[in-house]
Amino acid sequence: MRKLIFGLFIALLPVLGLAEGAGVSLDHIKTDHTDKVSLQRGVATFTNYCMGCHSMEYARYKRVADDLDIPVALYKENLIFTGANIGELMKNSMNKDMAAGWFGAPPPDLTLETRLRGESWVYSYLRGFYKDDSRPLGVNNVVYGNVGMPHVLVSLQGLCAVEPNIGKKASVEPLSGNINNASTCPDYAIEGSMSSDEFDSAMYDLTNFMSYMADPIKVERERLGIFVLIFVAIFFVFAYLLNREYWKDVH
Repeated sequence: MRKLIFGLFIALLPVLGLAEGAGVSLDHIKTDHTDKVSLQRGVATFTNYCMGCHSMEYARYKRVADDLDIPVALYKENLIFTGANIGELMKNSMNKDMAAGWFGAPPPDLTLETRLRGESWVYSYLRGFYKDDSRPLGVNNVVYGNVGMPHVLVSLQGLCAVEPNIGKKASVEPLSGNINNASTCPDYAIEGSMSSDEFDSAMYDLTNFMSYMADPIKVERERLGIFVLIFVAIFFVFAYLLNREYWKDVH
């Protein structure tokens, strides 16, 4: 019974993670693990902007390179900065005790983050930073209030001067014709190198990559699932006929 309860708890972890952000408005997305170009852009963004603090220590560089069709030599040259071998786990060199002193807690491993929080939560969080001088790092987040993480993507997105429009659909005022919530950030304290649409696309790619890392066999599992269902359907026909043959003389 204990094993059954534990198994149910593990299966419900993603649901529990989504429930944590149930009261938060999110921008919903649907990821695509078959989009190799998006995943390649995502791993480049993760390596350059996230991996200085966060690890993905339940995955290996070699597996990512193979799955994303990135030549090993190219991956080693451009996406491994720690001197690790291609077959090693995706760890970083940050000392966890020092990180806890800097940020209040060590940055979490992100291998299973989309399974815990949900893809839409991660996508919205990455785009939800804004200026808040009352916070130690000068930024806050509309999805995760009082966040202890700096806005590491500020050079790309810029820094929103007000709370960004996350989970709010654009609408047109009938009298003036003005468009409300036309962009994620209506006013910037710091300008970034990307437009709002370009940054949203980059964050989709990053979230898509993180979603792949949390379930790297999803595409293969779904492909095999089709054959399993076909086999079960065919087997059912023979099982039914055999059962009818066994019971035909029973009245």
